[in-house]
Amino acid sequence: MRSPKLAALELKRFGRGKLPRAALVALLLLPLLYGALYLWSFWDPYKRLDQVPVAIVNADKGATVGGEHLDVGGDITRNLRERKTFDWRVVSADEAAKGLEDGKYFLSLTMPADFSEKIASSSGADPTTGALQVRTNDANNYIVGSISRTVFSEVRSAASTKASRKFLDKIFVSFSDLHDKTAEAADGADKLKDGAGKAQQGAKDLADGLDTAKEKSGELTGGLNKLNEAAGKLETGSRQVAEGTQKVADLANGAADKARPFVKDPKNLADTAKLVGDTAHVVNLHLAKFAEKAPAAAALTRKVADRTDSFYTKYCSASAQPAPAFCADAKTARDDAAQAALLSGDVNTVLGNSKGDLTKLQGQLTDLENKARELADKAPGLAGDLNAALAKANALNDGAHQVADGMVKLHAGIGTAAGGSGKLGEGVGKLGDGAEQLGGGMVKLVDGTGELAGGLHDGAGKIPDYDQRQRDARTQVMADPVQLASDPLHKAPNYGTGFAPYFIPLSLWVGAMVAYMLIAPMNKRALAAGASSWRIAFAGWLPVVGLGAAQVGALMSVLHWGLGLQMAHPALTIGFLVLVTACFAAIIQWLNAKFGAAGRILVLAVLMLQLTSAGGTYPVQTSPGFFNAIHPYLPMSYIVASLRRLITGGDLTPVWQGGLVLLAFTAGALALTALAARGKQVWTMDRLHPELSL
Repeated sequence: MRSPKLAALELKRFGRGKLPRAALVALLLLPLLYGALYLWSFWDPYKRLDQVPVAIVNADKGATVGGEHLDVGGDITRNLRERKTFDWRVVSADEAAKGLEDGKYFLSLTMPADFSEKIASSSGADPTTGALQVRTNDANNYIVGSISRTVFSEVRSAASTKASRKFLDKIFVSFSDLHDKTAEAADGADKLKDGAGKAQQGAKDLADGLDTAKEKSGELTGGLNKLNEAAGKLETGSRQVAEGTQKVADLANGAADKARPFVKDPKNLADTAKLVGDTAHVVNLHLAKFAEKAPAAAALTRKVADRTDSFYTKYCSASAQPAPAFCADAKTARDDAAQAALLSGDVNTVLGNSKGDLTKLQGQLTDLENKARELADKAPGLAGDLNAALAKANALNDGAHQVADGMVKLHAGIGTAAGGSGKLGEGVGKLGDGAEQLGGGMVKLVDGTGELAGGLHDGAGKIPDYDQRQRDARTQVMADPVQLASDPLHKAPNYGTGFAPYFIPLSLWVGAMVAYMLIAPMNKRALAAGASSWRIAFAGWLPVVGLGAAQVGALMSVLHWGLGLQMAHPALTIGFLVLVTACFAAIIQWLNAKFGAAGRILVLAVLMLQLTSAGGTYPVQTSPGFFNAIHPYLPMSYIVASLRRLITGGDLTPVWQGGLVLLAFTAGALALTALAARGKQVWTMDRLHPELSL
């Protein structure tokens, strides 16, 4: 018997009584429980959010901004109630808290007492963020809390936009004042530029004058230094003069004291003076000869010293073995000769270097001789002259000391003046450098003030002066600069359409799973008769495929005409779903045929793996790594992706790829079922008495 006939016989069993026929009807309608009924329950939940009771607490006391009363809390409350996003109920804070706790309200929105005040602060000196207080109770319903966060983001955006409008309007109003003040600043910058130009010229004149002053102060310092040097020499000379006059005075007074006894006897004085004149004449004559003979004496003593040294070196060296006493005398002679040569050399040097002094001394001796002879002539009147000369010498000495003391003070004063002049020169130099820097800075200041004035004039022309209409237009754009232009590609109109690609294959898997609870995966009569394993596999597969096709028709009819599911490719969708149920039937058949009672548990396990890794709700990339790893190897992953394109539209490449994958799974599962049928044709004790039966 061929496989179709075996399949037909299997289906005929369901027409033999009321209960089998009822079971068949249940099999046909079972996917509706998982597909249509489930999708119907949340087909468009956002459309009925206005039935969800939520509490709104408006504790806002309002605020005054620029003489205008601001009531942001009241505005938001009215706006929300007009929109009817939820079933908004204005209640007190206590009632909202109690209702949220006992489930009367799914969430609460509270606007605090200072909400308007904080919103208005954005245009003040101390801006503060206003906070809407949202409370949810996930013990009541988690999804409502998630939905509310989306709604409240719009509320927050609206409140922020309104606050921004007031803040920006105040900014634009200030632009006019800023424009006027900038124009005034530009005029002031022009005046500053003129003043800076005059200051620049003054700085240049000051720098030139200070350069001249520095030059003259340098000359003054040089002159004072020279004067100070001369004053030092003059001080030294005046001190020496004072010392000399002191000596002269002392000598004169001493000589006077000594001379007075002689002056009393003029004759004796005259004889003495004559004797001095004669003596000076003789000394003068001998001094000339002494100077004449001194060089020869120095040379001779040097020669004697050199010969004595050579003699000592020759006869008193260590190699000559001299007598100690002789060498000691020879050393003494050598040292004395060297000393004599040194002294005669010094005398010659003094005489040679002091020829002028010697000539002067000879002149003085000659003068002394003449004076002595004159004294001898004047001796009779010398007593009176002595007293008069002594008085003049003392007066000269006193005057010299006064001059010396004055020169000390003069030298100190000139030194102080020279030091002060040097510091004055340094100060003038620094002033000159500073004046030059000031001049350079003034040049930059003139340029900078010119640029400032030009920039302020340009800026005044660029600063806008908006009227009321212009301010309104600009605050509207700047307060809400970004608008969401939503243009979804192949948009699903509601939740049901979006989740249909996930729940439809789920219902078909459940339908095939329940079908194999009623229909044997392998015909026992064919197994017992030793039929072909492929014939047995097809005989167990075809009835469920036929039922699955009927399930597809019933499910999609209800979804389309009952719930309003619109498909971009209706015919292709139906054909693809028939392939889906054929693939599911082949996989479930093999699991039951191969593993028996345990196979039914594996069917549930495979269903769970497919549901968690198919990406039917959230993208599979958001799931743990395990589910990402098995995602490409399970058929429902390709079914969900294909149905999304078939229902909402788009490129059909994933559909063709998914179809090939399903064909491969179907062929592979049928082949494995055929292998299992071949093994089942041999009866064993385990098959006759199974350990587990479901």
